[in-house]
Amino acid sequence: MSNSPCFTPFAQPVSTIPLPEQFTYPFFYEPHPLTIAASEQLQQQLETLPHLKAENAGKMFGVLVVKNEQNELGFLAAYSGQVDANKENINFVPPISSMQLNDENYLAKSKIINDLNAQIDELENSEQLKSISQLLATANEGFEKELQAQHALMQKSRKKRKKQRSDAEKKSSKTKIQQLKKKLATQSIEEKKQLQALKQKWQTQLVTLEQAHSKINDELEHLKKRRKTLSKSLQKILFAQYQFLNIDGEIEDLNAIFAKLPEHTPASGAGDCAAPKLLQYAFKHNLTPIAMGEFWWGAPPKSAVRQHKNYYPSCFSKCQPILGHMLKGLNVEPSPLLNNPAQGKELTVVYQDDDLVIVNKPAEFLSVPGITIDDSVFLRMKTQFPEATGPLIVHRLDMSTSGLLIIALNKRAHKAIQKQFIERTIEKRYVALVDGNIEQESGTIELPLTPDFDDKPRQKVCYQKGKPALTTWQVLERKNNTTRLQLYPKTGRTHQLRVHCAHVLGLNTPIIGDTHYGKKADRLHLHAEYLAFTHPINHERLEFKIDADF
Repeated sequence: MSNSPCFTPFAQPVSTIPLPEQFTYPFFYEPHPLTIAASEQLQQQLETLPHLKAENAGKMFGVLVVKNEQNELGFLAAYSGQVDANKENINFVPPISSMQLNDENYLAKSKIINDLNAQIDELENSEQLKSISQLLATANEGFEKELQAQHALMQKSRKKRKKQRSDAEKKSSKTKIQQLKKKLATQSIEEKKQLQALKQKWQTQLVTLEQAHSKINDELEHLKKRRKTLSKSLQKILFAQYQFLNIDGEIEDLNAIFAKLPEHTPASGAGDCAAPKLLQYAFKHNLTPIAMGEFWWGAPPKSAVRQHKNYYPSCFSKCQPILGHMLKGLNVEPSPLLNNPAQGKELTVVYQDDDLVIVNKPAEFLSVPGITIDDSVFLRMKTQFPEATGPLIVHRLDMSTSGLLIIALNKRAHKAIQKQFIERTIEKRYVALVDGNIEQESGTIELPLTPDFDDKPRQKVCYQKGKPALTTWQVLERKNNTTRLQLYPKTGRTHQLRVHCAHVLGLNTPIIGDTHYGKKADRLHLHAEYLAFTHPINHERLEFKIDADF
């Protein structure tokens, strides 16, 4: 047996399962049978933690299949973040950070920051600041009111003087006119003096109040600046405690890993995900990594789409930089994301004239060139129509979504069609096959969406920062615990239909084959089957429909 306390032998025989030839590529994978066996064994233990199934209490867990020095096969278990419960019966690997709470430097800086927080809070809520702020607001209001009244009086006086001059010029002699003009000029000068005196009076009062207000704000700014500097220093101490190994024994901490990236600063929670914890423990205890996988357990969060027991790849923002170091030296599966999914696929032209082209895009086919793959609808169209002057692409479909796309061959057509999309006069209809029975016949989904920056390219629901997203839907057919739907997106947000189908506040039923929000299948069962719009040049109404191949 292993001398590693977190090494868990398989409860069921796994000798008939062949070992993988390469280690799991963590950002896009199918779980290996050994990974599934380990996950199922861990899930039996997780049943003893019922609080994880409570609302908003779900958690990502991970398993790492390993061989110990005795060549025995087993696995390690970990969770992302923290678990608030008695977990003494489950041998989770420990956190990576080794810093103790009694670290003198850490405690000293923490105390200073706490003191600064107290001072800032005291100043921000002080009666002195409240009083000066109120007096300043009242003074500004009073000054503005009197200033407006004086300007109104002067305007009225100017009109009166103008009339007096006009009347005098009609009836009076030159001498009397000159006398009147002199008198009126004196009145004007006097009113201007009154205006200046008014401004001076208030200026003196306002300057005194503003100086008192600025003195407190300057003190607050100084305290906050000092707090920020100390916080950064404290963060560096914390990040330095996250020291990551790889199979060659090389060590890098969070500061060094993220210093190579444009953002420099580690994402919140970096180093506390399951995958780094698992690999760290394996390298520290001379365990050989074989295969890895992460799954969601429990209730879904309110924002991101997570399904109970579904497998998910490691996150990009937190884990990709770290795992880039930790996986160095391991024989890892090549990234499937580098393969051209459009290889050998044809792009069918449905309609063509001098101004536009309608194509039927296959599933797993990029609309525009990606980071590592150029082959796309754009490139194929550019090759096929070298004389085209327009930007070509007016709208996009997700790589995995099939269906109708409009291609503009000149700038005039592009601008006109783009305007129809902006004004939402273009009719779009999708057909989808979802994994489950939808009881209602039709409905509307309104869930605002924003990018999940911790887990790109996924989107999440966010009522504070999300953009409005509206979808209507209706059931076409129910069969074998699946439902065929027609979907009408009224907005065009990234992954809108996928999230609206999968999210617990939407249909709570992911589209079959959705690797981001559901489970992998032969393809994503989502197809843009119908388009109707006005021709950009001759203004005829055009309609196109292509049936899905599922």
